[in-house]
Amino acid sequence: MDNQAMSTGTTSFYAKIQFLQRQAASLLLYQSVLQNEVAIAFLDLLQAIRYTDADARGCLQAYGSYFHALAAKNQNWEDYLITQILICENPFTRLAQQEELENMPLALVAAVQHDLQVLQSLSECSSACLSEWVQTVAHLPVSPIVWYREPDKINLETELMQQHRQVTAMACLQSWENWPDAVEDLAAYYQQFGTGLFAEYRALRWQGGQFVGIQHPDPVQMNVLVGYESQRDALLKNTEFLLSGEAALHVLLYGSRGSGKSSLVKALLNEYGHRNLRLVEVAKSELQDLPKIVEQLRGVPQKFIIFVDDLSFEEDDDAFKALKVVLEGNLTARSQNVVVYATSNRRHLIREFFTDRPTPKDNEEIHAWDTMQEKLSFSDRFGLTLTFEGADQKTYLKIVRHLAAQAEINLSQEDLEFQALQWATRHNGRSGRTARQFVDFLKADLALLSASKTISDN
Repeated sequence: MDNQAMSTGTTSFYAKIQFLQRQAASLLLYQSVLQNEVAIAFLDLLQAIRYTDADARGCLQAYGSYFHALAAKNQNWEDYLITQILICENPFTRLAQQEELENMPLALVAAVQHDLQVLQSLSECSSACLSEWVQTVAHLPVSPIVWYREPDKINLETELMQQHRQVTAMACLQSWENWPDAVEDLAAYYQQFGTGLFAEYRALRWQGGQFVGIQHPDPVQMNVLVGYESQRDALLKNTEFLLSGEAALHVLLYGSRGSGKSSLVKALLNEYGHRNLRLVEVAKSELQDLPKIVEQLRGVPQKFIIFVDDLSFEEDDDAFKALKVVLEGNLTARSQNVVVYATSNRRHLIREFFTDRPTPKDNEEIHAWDTMQEKLSFSDRFGLTLTFEGADQKTYLKIVRHLAAQAEINLSQEDLEFQALQWATRHNGRSGRTARQFVDFLKADLALLSASKTISDN
């Protein structure tokens, strides 16, 4: 290519970069799409190409940052933009969850169409195109490596999320030659799947006055939990009520430690996450925020289990009062998409001492027995109470056999049960947790022995 042709080509893509920068600056509602790491790296790269320094180091470093950001997300540039469109929170996406498109202000819909046109223009600036521009301005003999993700190389978690957050909407947007024409389909998507953190994460925790997404929730599956089938079935039925829009009950799971109460609640997420169920973990220290949490969850498309683990209260605990408001209700109507599932080792959730019991000489409160009964009956405010008794030997061995079969441990039943009982005696007694620890240890031990034998044979 001669110098004149190169100059003409350079002028051409400089004009293209200026156009893209103006487009990015003109967003009306979807500004947050360009405020995350990948998009910032993209915009920085455009700026670096446009104003290349003498030795082009800044441009090359900007391309490296862009490549690194895409690789960290394991997404192509177009897929990244669509993902951000799906989870973006703005006046349109929030209203779309409540109103039909025809009832929305025309100016709002027009703004969405404008922004989608802008984002489509940005999506068409591919990584391959950017690589060629960098090669030109940096006078490289070859273009930099282009990031590309193979479409079939996705992990299970990403696949599960894409099933509901990406595949539907990506097919919607990518099937349209003109993205603004997809507004109706996009509004329907927001109405069904919501936006923001609740669309991006299946598990969240309330921390410091805000929701925080949990990137890797506990993968425990319902089929590994045995020994408490009636409790499991009751919890599944109540959760089905929640998902179907019926009035579900708040649930207290109480009983022996290690019996699988917490695991059962966590397994619900892996059982029903594909049906818009979300699990929100709230620590006891944050329970005073419970009424505020429930209000923030009201009206969004997802169904929420507020999970409180290892619940108990001291006297006059503010957290007790906050939970009581949510369980019993107040003048505000109950939110039909939220229930509380709490676990506890105590049937009576408020600690009571013998000194609390009224005596004939008690002259501090006339109706002291009523106060004590209120404390003792607090657990009754949960609509459903599931009791997990300590595992007897029969139940413990049943759990061990089940877990060992899933782990494909090749031992005779007699040997397996003998070792399992020895383990329970030497460790934490008979429980589902003890059974899991025993099987995990046994599986690792047998794998190590097998590997050592293979090495010695060779």
